[in-house]
Amino acid sequence: MTLVYQASLFGSCFLSVICSWAIPRLTLRQDNSPEHIIYRGNVSHTVFYLRDGSDSLFLGKVNYVLELNDDGVVENHTLTDNRGDSCHGSSCEYVITVIEEFQDWLFVCGTNGKQPKCWKLDPRNNHSSVVVESTDGSGIAPYTYSQNSLSLVVDADIYAAAPLYSDGTSLQFRRHAGIQNSLWMYDPWITEPTFISAFVARRPEDPLNEKIYVLFREKNSDSSPEADPWITRVARVCKIDKGGPKRIFQNIWTSFLKARLVCAIPGESLYFNRLQDIFVLHSNDWKESRVYALFSSSWNATAVCIYSLDEIDSIFEHSSFKGYNEEIPNPRPGTCVRDSKTLPNPTILIVKNYPEMTDWVHPIQKHAPFYISNNNYTKIAVDSVQALDGEVYNVLLLATASTLQFSKCKNGNSEFTEAKSPSTGNTGKIHKILEHDSKAFIISETSLCSGSAPVLSMKLHPKKRKLFVGYPGQMSVFDLQKCQDYNTSCEDCVLARDPYCAWTENGCTSQMKGGIQNIATGEPQICSRNSAPKRPKRDAPFSFPAPPTVHVVPKGFPFYLSCPIDSHHATYSWEHRGENTPCQRTESDCLYLIPAVSAHDYGTYNCVSRERNYDKMVKVYKLHGQTLNNAFKLTAQREWLLAVITALLFQVH
Repeated sequence: MTLVYQASLFGSCFLSVICSWAIPRLTLRQDNSPEHIIYRGNVSHTVFYLRDGSDSLFLGKVNYVLELNDDGVVENHTLTDNRGDSCHGSSCEYVITVIEEFQDWLFVCGTNGKQPKCWKLDPRNNHSSVVVESTDGSGIAPYTYSQNSLSLVVDADIYAAAPLYSDGTSLQFRRHAGIQNSLWMYDPWITEPTFISAFVARRPEDPLNEKIYVLFREKNSDSSPEADPWITRVARVCKIDKGGPKRIFQNIWTSFLKARLVCAIPGESLYFNRLQDIFVLHSNDWKESRVYALFSSSWNATAVCIYSLDEIDSIFEHSSFKGYNEEIPNPRPGTCVRDSKTLPNPTILIVKNYPEMTDWVHPIQKHAPFYISNNNYTKIAVDSVQALDGEVYNVLLLATASTLQFSKCKNGNSEFTEAKSPSTGNTGKIHKILEHDSKAFIISETSLCSGSAPVLSMKLHPKKRKLFVGYPGQMSVFDLQKCQDYNTSCEDCVLARDPYCAWTENGCTSQMKGGIQNIATGEPQICSRNSAPKRPKRDAPFSFPAPPTVHVVPKGFPFYLSCPIDSHHATYSWEHRGENTPCQRTESDCLYLIPAVSAHDYGTYNCVSRERNYDKMVKVYKLHGQTLNNAFKLTAQREWLLAVITALLFQVH
């Protein structure tokens, strides 16, 4: 199946997926937050580090590291290097690419004018840092910030992937420094890799079997026209690997294995092959840990697939080795042993020549990805929240590089909005998505900064329920508990299905004790059963707006009414003289267009939204006929109104 045909087939398949509430319910702005920080330098690279057991967030930019806490910036530490006349201008810039805590120091590395360098900083309690020492950063930090790299500190060892040479070559995953010896990869194991992330799976009851997992893209060995040129891998090495004996694989991983990580719609042979980002939701029992992986595709769609760490490990423990048909030696290749230098040659040779697993790693939900979108997502984070019903809900936070435009979409007898095409100039938004019953519910889309700017990095602070988001030249903080966005009524709070929020006597709040909440279904009838306000006798709960807005319009004049679209999951209509008319929708408003006002058009207009059997009167207007006092004033407005009506008709059709 060619990629062109795949893309065509995907269009029809994707439409059925997107027309299932897979659009943001609310569109919000948070660009005036007091936690919005603008800093000097506009390099398209930002790195965050959140210190364990501390509220300090370290932010690396160009030539300096910021330390931030609830009081704002508490330290701005500048890093410089005296190289005399060897560099000039921007070539001397020190773009920070690594911030880790290593051996009680803050370990900071960067490009250092294409001479990678690392510094050990000693952050003091009085918020003044001392540079302890600096070391060569080759293989830990890239030569330029645009080169691929990653870093990980486990116990007292540094693991990193960065080019060893300035031309970007010799990019591989290594153990570089610490209490254990340095280890390298065997070059033929991977082809043109792009490393995405690495993490350790802790096993307190069995620390000798703790493993490091590495996720990356590499060049596909299948060069056929229908094959994607890139595929995604997950690799595994043992934390206690010491390398092989002197005669074979000395200072080279003896436990390296890799497997293909699949995110697909198998029935349609549609594959999302290009891993963009991951987030690991760790559990006390490592087998219960989940890997949330964000993929893109050759036809500009993205998907989230969720994997069980236990199932990933099972592939490495039980799959055959691709291309190897002989008896598997003992110990099995990839097994963690106390001293890998004593491994027999047959075990090491399989790792050397046949490191790939025959079986593929499939997500928990095997028939389709958890979530598919034509948003160009680039970053992912996941938080867990215990709701009032006692259940723990996972909330995904996805950063967009381009966002959806909306059009009408029908699902049975109901009509709501769906995505049409991405707007490439509208970048850097955060989608907040509830995971429930293997389905995605997009709670909101939030703009954190004014203008269009790509998200460069994200860091979740689970304890504070905040997401730190880095843009070029600025950083914003997304408050996950911003419940005032649903504070108009109990029904609005419940319909949001936001597990951080509940309706109480103080409104919609994150202080949920004794509150009203329905995360599982979002049905607002729970408010009628649990809250005191009296309601009119209708078939469904009903909410009334502020007093009506009155307009005086002469006959024959064009006119339009508008009310705001609060929820993109609701249907909107206009009630007038006992008639119900669907509204003309723009992205943010529900319109009622009157090309030429007649006597029949006078009277009361109610803009009503309906969502999950809850009716809400959003706006009320009253139109009256012309009076002598305003006749001349309205005549002057006629041409302007005609132009507005024409523009609105063009916009909604």
